[in-house]
Amino acid sequence: MRYGFVIDQRKCIGCHACTVACKEENQVPLGVNRTWVKYIEKGTFPDTRRYFSVMRCNHCDNAPCVTICPTVALYRRPDGIVDFDGDRCIGCKSCMQACPYDALYIDPETQTAAKCHYCAHRIEVDLEPACVIVCPVQAIVPGDLDDPNSLIARLVASQQVAVRKPEQGTQPKLFYLGADEASLTPAMQERGGRYAFAEGSRIPTPGQSNVADFAPAATSGHESVDLLRMARTVYDVAHPERPWGWKVSTYLWTKSIAAGVFLLAALGLASGLASGGALTARATPLIGLVFLALTTALLVLDLKRPERFLYLLFMPNWRSWLVWGGWILVAQGALGALWLLAGWQGNTALLRSLAWPMVPLAAAAAGYSAFLFGQAEGRDFWQSPLLLPHLLVAALLAGAASLLLAARATGSPEWVARELALTLWVLLAVEGMVLLAELFSLHATQDSARSAKVLTHGRLRLPFWIGVAGCGIALPWALLLIPSSPTASVAAAALALGGLWLWEDLWVRAGQALPLS
Repeated sequence: MRYGFVIDQRKCIGCHACTVACKEENQVPLGVNRTWVKYIEKGTFPDTRRYFSVMRCNHCDNAPCVTICPTVALYRRPDGIVDFDGDRCIGCKSCMQACPYDALYIDPETQTAAKCHYCAHRIEVDLEPACVIVCPVQAIVPGDLDDPNSLIARLVASQQVAVRKPEQGTQPKLFYLGADEASLTPAMQERGGRYAFAEGSRIPTPGQSNVADFAPAATSGHESVDLLRMARTVYDVAHPERPWGWKVSTYLWTKSIAAGVFLLAALGLASGLASGGALTARATPLIGLVFLALTTALLVLDLKRPERFLYLLFMPNWRSWLVWGGWILVAQGALGALWLLAGWQGNTALLRSLAWPMVPLAAAAAGYSAFLFGQAEGRDFWQSPLLLPHLLVAALLAGAASLLLAARATGSPEWVARELALTLWVLLAVEGMVLLAELFSLHATQDSARSAKVLTHGRLRLPFWIGVAGCGIALPWALLLIPSSPTASVAAAALALGGLWLWEDLWVRAGQALPLS
């Protein structure tokens, strides 16, 4: 049994009865929607046509939201319905990033995620979903796709139906009959500003009243799309602009420092290039543990239900990299505490023994976010194969810059500072090459290329080129060429760390720059 929907776009009249019925049946608050109707227009006056698009959860057979959810709050029922348990949700918003269809939202009353659950409570008593029974033209067809005698199975088998974003491999069970391609493809939609009905809904705080405003005029940037097939969005609902904000950006930065100082020091100890001096024995674990604590704090504070944080560790979904990341950080913190204890006792032999397990553990702490963002399948820009090496290089760079600042602050031998400065100089060059490759290499999808263009040529271009490329990489690289200048090396390390934070922030923002619906 696999429940699904067919939306007959040939019949839909855009009356919003399904939206209202869904809100009433499930007590959906103001400002958020489980199902909504989007209007687009094509053509030029007087030869124009309007299309309606009914948007909702696709109840995918291979649902990425279920995979990434760290606490099994989202799960796929035996009947194919992707359901939700609000009592387990920690409000991490990862499901919102994983869903390519923009189907999830944060409920402003419960502060947990929510979405269409196919009115499972009605299905269980042999009733149809609320949206189905109110549709005046019977444009919504529910049913069991595995039952060859059901109307939905016959429609899917005999008619030319379409699904949204089939390339994602989610196997969606929401089929559109007679839909125009542009109505299902956000990349083919632009907001127009010349029509009285071209209003976009913006909501500063979920749960508050809608504030209608004229949408901005259409902009270019769709060179790879046939402009004759483009459409104008003339009615839509409010969407969260960026589920992940500065806390996630800063978490990536603090984690790079925490992992980087341990990784660099452990590599030095294991290879015999570093001694058990004050920088390695005491400054390294202090810096690492402080920034590890900040990383944990940012992770917890970014949750909508922070009091449920321990659910991630003790009610885990082992397919989620959020769970693996949590346990990796716990393990690194425990090993880092042992490192600090051995350093304060001056036990160099124990430090060298701890260095060997710290190398893979610190590398895992630096790199697990690549797999986490890889599970955020709704954001094509985050699916780059260069993300893992980039995170490892960024961690080493952050570690070298932090240890260089610590070496100058603690009066470590000059040769130590010179070696760290040389390491940072090399890593800045590598970081620049990886960054350029990530942005200018061939991208797998159009959305990924468009997100990269937001950084290189779009609204984020100035902070990227001036802040990241200029002040964060080129300038510190040049400063480190100044021989025997402690001031220049300190400035270079500080600029490198600042540039790294700015890059993480811009990277997270660019990944969320394109609409999912």
